[in-house]
Amino acid sequence: MIFPKKSLGQNFLIDKNIIKKIVNLTDINNKDVIEIGPGKGELTDQILSNKPKSLQIIEKDSNLFKILKLKYSNNKIIKIYNSDILKFNLEQITNKGSIIFGNLPYNISSQILVKIIKFRNWPPRYSNLVFMFQKELGDKILGKYSSKNYGRLSIITHYRLKLFNKFLVSPNSFFPRPKINSVVLHLVPKYDKNFKIKNIDNLEKVTNILFSNKRKMIKKSIEKILNINNLKKIEEIDLSSRPSNLKPEIYYRITELYEKV
Repeated sequence: MIFPKKSLGQNFLIDKNIIKKIVNLTDINNKDVIEIGPGKGELTDQILSNKPKSLQIIEKDSNLFKILKLKYSNNKIIKIYNSDILKFNLEQITNKGSIIFGNLPYNISSQILVKIIKFRNWPPRYSNLVFMFQKELGDKILGKYSSKNYGRLSIITHYRLKLFNKFLVSPNSFFPRPKINSVVLHLVPKYDKNFKIKNIDNLEKVTNILFSNKRKMIKKSIEKILNINNLKKIEEIDLSSRPSNLKPEIYYRITELYEKV
């Protein structure tokens, strides 16, 4: 019997109804599919039953990797990688129209999302993301301007992704049973033609610097990024504002200016 490893943030999804609901969020018939963190293959089995064109799965746990290799040894459409997703070149194996699933380890789920948001080629080749997150993190990912969950993660996420669907998952759907609720988010890529940020790393840098002093006025923090005179090009910006008072569009404009100077 395989026991989940706390060190890897493993919580195995065991609720068959939830598993079906996750896979049915998008049509995967004859599509290329990628699954991150398959565990023992419960979600993998459901994906296969929906007849994808191909399925690539990435599992860090060496013991689970061996079990999955044996379990799917006769299935020709599956390719299994034994790798740390944070070090793995996911963009390289993503085909046009790929759908990416993941019951993500809670301890690195935000890092995985940011890695996928930061694909160098944009729009990306993947067409859909269906990910499970800790509900509290899900709220921060979706946090709207002026809400308590608005912040760095939501600003970066909303620049490149839009929410298509979501639903909550109770702790009873997992083994071991976590202490918190989870949420499944169905996200699709978007391309915002109103802004021309050349490198998404720069948006991450700008938000990191400004939100590092989120309770203070932005004037001192923003001087680390730009000359104050440059900011005159951005309407609606008030240097006495706090980071949470700035709309996402202002962060995008600040980043554009930062890249120019």
